[in-house]
Amino acid sequence: MDLKDKYPDKLLSAKQSVRKIKNGSRVFIGTGCGEPQELIKAMVEDLSIQDIVIYQMLSSTLSKYVNDADFLSRFSIKLFFISVSMRQFAFEGKIDYIPVYLSQIPEIFETNEIGLDVALIQVSPPDDHGYCSLGISVDITLSGMKNADIVIAQVNPEMPRTWGDGIINIDEIDYLVEHKEPIVEALPLKKNPEIVKRISHYVNMLVDDGATLQIGFGHLPDAVVSHLGGKKDLGIHTHVITEGLLPLFKNRAITNKKKSYLQDRVVASLCMGSKKLYDYVNNNPSFYFKSSEFVNDPNVIAKNDNFISISSALEVDLTGQVCTDSKGYLFYSGIGDQVDFIRGSAMSKGGFSIIIIPSTAQNGEVSRIVTHLSEGAGVATTRGDIDIIVTEYGIAEMRRKSIYQRVMELARIAHPKFRKDLIEEAKKRHYIFPDQLPPTTQDLLFLDQYLYSLKLPNGKTVDFRPLLPSDEFESRHFYYSLQEDSIYYRFFNKRKVFSRDMLQKQWAQVDYRRNMTIIGLMQRGKRKQIVAIGSYAKVDENCAEVAFLVKERLHGMGIGSYLLKILETIARENNYKQFLATVLAENRKMIKVFQKKYPDAKFLRTGSGELDVEMPFKYE
Repeated sequence: MDLKDKYPDKLLSAKQSVRKIKNGSRVFIGTGCGEPQELIKAMVEDLSIQDIVIYQMLSSTLSKYVNDADFLSRFSIKLFFISVSMRQFAFEGKIDYIPVYLSQIPEIFETNEIGLDVALIQVSPPDDHGYCSLGISVDITLSGMKNADIVIAQVNPEMPRTWGDGIINIDEIDYLVEHKEPIVEALPLKKNPEIVKRISHYVNMLVDDGATLQIGFGHLPDAVVSHLGGKKDLGIHTHVITEGLLPLFKNRAITNKKKSYLQDRVVASLCMGSKKLYDYVNNNPSFYFKSSEFVNDPNVIAKNDNFISISSALEVDLTGQVCTDSKGYLFYSGIGDQVDFIRGSAMSKGGFSIIIIPSTAQNGEVSRIVTHLSEGAGVATTRGDIDIIVTEYGIAEMRRKSIYQRVMELARIAHPKFRKDLIEEAKKRHYIFPDQLPPTTQDLLFLDQYLYSLKLPNGKTVDFRPLLPSDEFESRHFYYSLQEDSIYYRFFNKRKVFSRDMLQKQWAQVDYRRNMTIIGLMQRGKRKQIVAIGSYAKVDENCAEVAFLVKERLHGMGIGSYLLKILETIARENNYKQFLATVLAENRKMIKVFQKKYPDAKFLRTGSGELDVEMPFKYE
């Protein structure tokens, strides 16, 4: 379409168009990589334009001008989210930050709570029917445009044409400026590759095939998501499409076929990445761009079953409070979309949220898991909303956990050199008991090779993993749930009390090599319940004593034999040659398990009704 012939009255140069902005105007500028660079440049360079209030999210181009001599006397910048390029100016107090959820911003414009006089946007060229596209910036741009008195659009053939709500008729635009220029690119910063690899390892463990994902703002989520290429039939419902998703689109790890809402489509508001990413979304019907009040609405998010929100944080305190938008008193980014997606995931059937965070900052000198948030730091996500936190040292399950349990979960995934201090500080704040033992300072990444799963004859599944300090409460529930006979057969007495001291010593004595305890867990509602515990403990360099317990209702399903197999596998790796056990002669079930696994076992009767069992490992 030739705009000169079709819309001669609307077509202006960039310099002519910004003269329509009156002094004292409130100006909205399109978001992020979709911002109209030429219009911004023309507005700033026109010295007759004075006393302008600018509203924008994820500003880029303005960062080139903030330090100009007269800029701050002419323009006041108010940002809903502070981008990397504007961060230093925020620290210096040169720009203003509006803390608000992205899902609420369109309503703020519509109700005139923030009145807009002018909207500067960027669009693709119109088609033969006069329809343009907001392209990669629909989010709050659509509402900003619809609620401004004057709309000035930079028509750029480089802007991708996207499907969804960003299709607007040229009649909705007051002035048009034709100007071709490259779209702003947002290339990911390189993160520590080892930390990214380790965090990605744990995220991979949590994300099942067929899940629908949200990827939060930030370079770490973008880096981690690119490691999910081995998954199948993932779906995407997210505020921003980032560079890390591109390989997953191309290798068909993302198909959207298992989504329960808006199936077969990526739902998003923004796209920020490279030209390769923009070319991929251009006129691609598998992408559906909607405005923020829709994409970020928790009720809409929850329509996706098995929804997983993946976002990052600056620091997390031991009670589960999360800071994302400030470093102390310095505003760093924004509230953004995290809370909306966390709450939506909690409402989703089978859904949950993951916050990923490196264990340290400042080259390892500062822990990001802290006893209390930094002075001045804002709480973006409350301790009531938190679900799962992942560092390079493991997974902390926080949902519905007590403060005591949260402390133990988070101390375990903190950097080893900070764990003891975190426990001591938690004691001073009376978060945990005064005699609480700190978690090991070992790097326990190697324990992930000891994850097993057994499908039972009844169709249920038992997952097995090493015992952790945070299992103390759940293991207590397990012991108290057992029948009297089971307790007697295991401990040779009718034990009635399973004290904190006893259970602490149980996990504190596990070094995961010479001494090991494996627990079996089954899903019960939204939590996993311990149904079996098996251990071996060093007797001498070649021999370990073994014992295990299984919930009575699960006897005869092969769990004991499977536990024994796991324990032998680990014992062999640690150079043991055989197991020993002491069992009551009347405990026929246990004896049968030993005989089945070790046909050559020696049973030696003692004078007290007990049998000593020697079980040498077979070597080919």
